[in-house]
Amino acid sequence: MEDSVLTAQSFVVADYTVFGSMLFISMLIGVFQALKKSGGETELVDFFTGGRHMSAVPVGLSLCASFMSAVQVLGVPSETYRYGLKFLYMCLGQSFSSFLTAFLFLPLFYRLRITSTNQYLRLRFGRDMQLLGSVQFLVATLLYTGVVIYAPAVILNQATGLNMWASIFSTGTICTLYTTLGGMKAVVWTDVFQIIIMLFGFLTIFIHGTILVGGPAKVLEIANNGSRINFNE
Repeated sequence: MEDSVLTAQSFVVADYTVFGSMLFISMLIGVFQALKKSGGETELVDFFTGGRHMSAVPVGLSLCASFMSAVQVLGVPSETYRYGLKFLYMCLGQSFSSFLTAFLFLPLFYRLRITSTNQYLRLRFGRDMQLLGSVQFLVATLLYTGVVIYAPAVILNQATGLNMWASIFSTGTICTLYTTLGGMKAVVWTDVFQIIIMLFGFLTIFIHGTILVGGPAKVLEIANNGSRINFNE
């Protein structure tokens, strides 16, 4: 109980300011992209594809940010701590599937100029298969989104004492608004902003933690003593 109280009191005005600023900037990006729209950019295709003229760098960063949800930020360190470097085998599998997607599926989707895999299901297998794929996607997304929103709400509740429901509704509402207002362009540029913050935070924690332990050599020594350098086990 005492640890929880100390943790909840660790947030100060500066921390709340940073948190609020991130939400405000994310919302501002959505509003900015909505104001930039011209009359021809209100079509469904432009909403989902950003006009098909965004460069690879922001889109790539956006994809990375989309995969790095709070569940992954919390789960990967704990999985790595528990299983050691064997966790990298899963990363190799994901990399292989990403290459297959990039070289086999995406070129086809791009040539067909479709906005979703559900459109392809309709072209290839008919409307019934498209409806089945859509229902499966909606159910999976609803369940996944619930977990993704709940995880940071738990963290904020423990770190700041912020009411969990207030956190859920604030983050969910802001994300819904900037996506609805700005479309895919708002999502991409918001993700770029957020992943820069995330990577900066990861790097800061990595450097600070390494210094606290005693340096990279000490980190490797502790990991080896704990049987965490275990590629071949």
